[in-house]
Amino acid sequence: MTLRFYDTASAEVRNFVPLVEGKASLYYCGATVQGMPHVGHIRSAIAFDQLTRWLAYRGFRVTVVRNVTDIDDKILAKSEASFAQGFQPEPGEVREEEWWALAYRYEQEFLKAYDTLGVSRPTYEPRATGHIPEMHALIQQLIDRGHAYPAPDGSGDVYFDVRSWSKYGALTRQNIDDMQAAPDVEVQFSNRKKDPRDFALWKGSKEGEPTTASWASPWGAGRPGWHLECSAMVTKYLGTEFDIHGGGLDLRFPHHENEMAQSQAAGHPFASFWMHNGMVTYEGEKMSKSIGNTISPAEMLEVASPRVVRYYLGQAHYRSVLDYRPTSLQEAAAAVERVDGFISRAVRALSGGVDYSFATYGTVPEQFERAMDEDLNVPQALAVLHETVRSGNTALTEGKLEEARQALHHVHDMLRVLGLNDVASGSVADTRESAALSVLIEAQLAARAAARADKDWTASDAIRDTLAAAGVVVEDGPEGPTWSLKRD
Repeated sequence: MTLRFYDTASAEVRNFVPLVEGKASLYYCGATVQGMPHVGHIRSAIAFDQLTRWLAYRGFRVTVVRNVTDIDDKILAKSEASFAQGFQPEPGEVREEEWWALAYRYEQEFLKAYDTLGVSRPTYEPRATGHIPEMHALIQQLIDRGHAYPAPDGSGDVYFDVRSWSKYGALTRQNIDDMQAAPDVEVQFSNRKKDPRDFALWKGSKEGEPTTASWASPWGAGRPGWHLECSAMVTKYLGTEFDIHGGGLDLRFPHHENEMAQSQAAGHPFASFWMHNGMVTYEGEKMSKSIGNTISPAEMLEVASPRVVRYYLGQAHYRSVLDYRPTSLQEAAAAVERVDGFISRAVRALSGGVDYSFATYGTVPEQFERAMDEDLNVPQALAVLHETVRSGNTALTEGKLEEARQALHHVHDMLRVLGLNDVASGSVADTRESAALSVLIEAQLAARAAARADKDWTASDAIRDTLAAAGVVVEDGPEGPTWSLKRD
């Protein structure tokens, strides 16, 4: 067994060798809780949930940290706007809402979305506001080592000196002189920096900001810079060196570049692997509210089950772009229904004689293992899942019940590894109603098969029409008829 993952820092697929044998440590960037979760947030969470599950399948004891950024300029701005005269809340917004209440409310929305779509809770989920002392300690280390400096005007700002760190730009392979100025300081205060690219580690309080969003520090009252938060929190929970740091591709620069620079400048080896998931587009275009081509997780869940949404968001290779089209969820639903149709059919044929109480994993096909071991190749793994469903249906048609039983066990374990059995709504085989429906439909299909064998085409067509009227789509194939529920 050799696991291999693509490392953004080295730009190559490398063998995964954990720092501690038998253990794996993973930190991936969570939400800045200033609004409802968007599809990019959820795709990233599902990608790293798949990684977590595969590491666990391979026998690692996995520690996962996912942060919550609950103090941020956008959070403060939204809170301030809610107190403004003439403010008209949109659906879900609250009038006159303190920044910490707004952040907590949206944090709960993220948790609800994660839980609904079967994203496992991390081992630790720290909030930025709960780790101010750790941030102060890291800033002081950087000052002492000559890589950070307080603003000369006594404003309370502290900046990372990018010119002091010769490796700055290494993660994204950029030259400092080609970079734009750091956008985390207002233009009127840019003269506080030695270099426009220096970024804020600590942001001094400004007039008009709420006192509750300010903490005392050796450099003056203020709040942490965004990049500093992650470095301080990951070090507390995983140490100064850990296995994997993950996040969306859009975070590579400046966020992850700055994280890596400040952490290594403080003397911390930091992450062995940097893994980044690709973005979600809409019919080939970048999603943008301004042009109206966005789709939110909530909107997806209005037209498809959580199981289908999870399948769709997790079906592409994690590093590739996932393109959304109006038919995407229908296609994902059809794929899920083929799997669930086999499960229902197999459970009935095997008279329920299937043990689902596996204490450990261990029955996924070898081809599935090879795909997942090679940089988490979910598309190839899904191809194995669907081939197993096809061969399982063939075995059922031919009366080879032991082969069907083995296929069912394989399918069940592959679904577990992919997280498709942990969404809010389970498979169609998980409810009494769907099991009863399956029995009735299979009985109708058996009657139709008998009519066709007798060349009673009138009776055969009548059965098919009755099923169609009930919303059941029947497809005849070389392994026999299969059915699915028609989608609106």
